[in-house]
Amino acid sequence: MASIADITRPARAGRNIWRWFWRGVASLMPKGLFARSLLIIILPIVILQAVVAFVFMERHWQQVTARLSEAVTQEIKAIITVYENFPRDADNQTLVRLAADDFGLSISFLPPDPLPPAGPKPFFSLLDRTLSEEITRQIGRPFWIDTVGKSNLVEIRIKLDDAVLRVFARRSQAYASNSHIFIVWMVGASLVLLAVAVAFLRNQIRPILRLAEAAETFGKGRDVEDFRPRGAREVRQAALAFLEMKRRIERQIEQRTTMLAGVSHDLRTILTRFKLELALLGDSPEIEMMTADVDEMQHMLEEYMAFARGDSGEQSEPVDVPALLETLKSDAERSGHKATVSYSGEPTVTAKPQTMKRGLANLVDNACRYGDEVRISGVRGDMWLTVIIEDNGPGVPAELREAVFKPFYRLDDSRNQESGGTGLGLAIARDAVRSHGGDITLSDSPLGGLRATVRLPV
Repeated sequence: MASIADITRPARAGRNIWRWFWRGVASLMPKGLFARSLLIIILPIVILQAVVAFVFMERHWQQVTARLSEAVTQEIKAIITVYENFPRDADNQTLVRLAADDFGLSISFLPPDPLPPAGPKPFFSLLDRTLSEEITRQIGRPFWIDTVGKSNLVEIRIKLDDAVLRVFARRSQAYASNSHIFIVWMVGASLVLLAVAVAFLRNQIRPILRLAEAAETFGKGRDVEDFRPRGAREVRQAALAFLEMKRRIERQIEQRTTMLAGVSHDLRTILTRFKLELALLGDSPEIEMMTADVDEMQHMLEEYMAFARGDSGEQSEPVDVPALLETLKSDAERSGHKATVSYSGEPTVTAKPQTMKRGLANLVDNACRYGDEVRISGVRGDMWLTVIIEDNGPGVPAELREAVFKPFYRLDDSRNQESGGTGLGLAIARDAVRSHGGDITLSDSPLGGLRATVRLPV
């Protein structure tokens, strides 16, 4: 007996084939909204035209051509009947004139030689096939036709008892030759409809593109200028929702900045009083230890405030990246480290200068803390600015490279500032980079330590 797996295997194979088929179709489909909208409009038109053209060719052309071919064959049959059953002059001029005046046919009588061999059939053989069937049915004599040689005429030769009747008929007498007008009108109307659809869809897509650009600009931390809700009602609702979200975020940042400014002022005031009171107490080992603790508290407070403050509503402006990297190099060299800088590409990017400098400076400080050689390199592309900071220190284990970006996370559990710091350096750096719409990733450095890769959109 067949198992359940054997029974269901063909069904699963069929579903997999069907799934692969639709995946292939989906991969060929356009990805943009404008192209997809055009496809939704064009595809039904093309299908409709194909069906109409097929029905028209099969019905109209075939029926009209059959009726015309039947009429021409009847006229030729009448000429043959008159030729064989009624008196005629020696050169048959009366019959020739009768065919030309009454039937529109040009006839002549040739010697009773064998008919020419059959010529090649045309690719579109509706006329050839229909006319042959009518001659066979109505006349029933050996014949030869040529529907290819002369574009405007159809030549027919019919073998009689004592002659060969040659007939030249206009193609329009036996064939629906004006059908192309219908196709021209159909294609022309479709092109006009397509042009209207393109113009209409372009105007409908433009507000969506502007909304996407505004959202991307705001995500990079830049000002959104000259943006107003436009387009269809749904697009306007999305734009209004974006503007409301933007106002809420800006209001939240402003409130946070104001609150932190007040907290920072109050705490600094208290720490300043501590320092003054300790200075008035004189010199002793205990006083020096307390002064060191106060200095450490002030340093930690500054870092906490820097992390919580973020960009503080700083405005974006052009930044000279090579000059900024040279400044970071000089800071590293002043602290006794070997540092090198390289840069390629357009030197200027639009960013928040102090926020960008704070993020990169924290990465350089982290490299200087754990290594004695620092390498800084930058590349400006069409879409991204990439800055790489490397050191020859001990590095960070791969499983901890994401955890080190968490606030207050330190590889060294010591609370001593000089050994472990506050655990906010990398968190501040990533926060500064992400406020520009970028990110930081960590990897192994060729120098043997840690490589920090910063990618910022430009």
